Amino acid sequence: MAEIKVARAGVRPRESGDPFSAGPAIVFDRVGVSYGRGAKATHALVDFNLRVGTGETVALLGPSGSGKSTALGALAGFVRPTSGAVRLNGRDITDLPPAKRGIGVVLQSYALFPHMRVADNVAFGLKAQRVPRDQIGGRVAEALDMVGMAAYAKRLPRELSGGQQQRIAIARALAIRPRVLLLDEPLAALDAQLRQSMLAELRQLKESLPDTAMLYVTHDQAEALALADRIVVMNNARLMDVDTAENLWKRPPSSFTAAFLGGANLIPCTVGRVIGTSALVTVSHKTVSAEAPQPAVGKADWAPGARALLCIRPHALRIVSLGDRDALRASVNAAMWRGAVTRLVLTLTSMPDQLIEIDVPGHVHFETGTEVGVRIPEPAGVLVRAGS
Repeated sequence: MAEIKVARAGVRPRESGDPFSAGPAIVFDRVGVSYGRGAKATHALVDFNLRVGTGETVALLGPSGSGKSTALGALAGFVRPTSGAVRLNGRDITDLPPAKRGIGVVLQSYALFPHMRVADNVAFGLKAQRVPRDQIGGRVAEALDMVGMAAYAKRLPRELSGGQQQRIAIARALAIRPRVLLLDEPLAALDAQLRQSMLAELRQLKESLPDTAMLYVTHDQAEALALADRIVVMNNARLMDVDTAENLWKRPPSSFTAAFLGGANLIPCTVGRVIGTSALVTVSHKTVSAEAPQPAVGKADWAPGARALLCIRPHALRIVSLGDRDALRASVNAAMWRGAVTRLVLTLTSMPDQLIEIDVPGHVHFETGTEVGVRIPEPAGVLVRAGS
């Protein structure tokens, strides 16, 4: 399979006075999108605030119906906000038609015109922008070369594989030389193996477009972690958390983000002594150390005796014998082999309502109801505020 080329083809150098050289490329200013009126209104996006810098890739991550595609649609011009404003490069584009925004868009369905050959599909946006005819051929060739599809210019979409069609959709978006590129679940229609290949190539594409801001919509956390400089976690039409991928993974600020990003276990605990960013906490009858992140502005410090949640990833917990002095007792509810690991779902004996998940290396068989010991690592994990 041809690879997306890491090149500066199609990238305009910054010019003196270029508005992208100062200030954010994209601004969502308290954007809301509702359908219907009054008590029966459906809120698809609520008070959404976000800034994306030039050359930055931001992933909108969340479950279906969380508002991420609505936010992208409001930026692209496919959705009209009912409140707030959308600014591109410092210019208010809230009421601007999609064709006049100069944004490249790649959709999950690719949206290629089936009756047009590849070159004509890629040229479509250029013609809509009234690019001089004598420049279109070169721009099309440049975009196709960038995604490794120069040899397919005369083919029809039906003569291409799914991955090849996706490349053509990306080439069409790049041909207009956008300062902002939007990708809405671009890998969702591909099989698992091809998805991994295209994910690596999208990383190359990102590196080849250092002046292009990207907004990437996905429900797949692996895609977000691999591509994004920052991740916006969304749920129920609202922005829940936003930070770098590393910070959200290591120190999730809310229980929703901890559970959604990486499927962390959230085990109830009681905060004991706190010194700086370290705390002693009690889980059942065990005392362990944990990281206590600095509170956000306006939030209270961790207070001794407060209830909290201990965030521990499934791979960090260990199965040990019941005789281990540091073990918590648990019973096996289910065991699912996942290739490299076996995922165990357990119930803690001291917390009958608390399910936890543990990844055990290899293909291991556990009968339902088997009692095992669970060892919490030291340090145990990171604290998350209960009810956050």
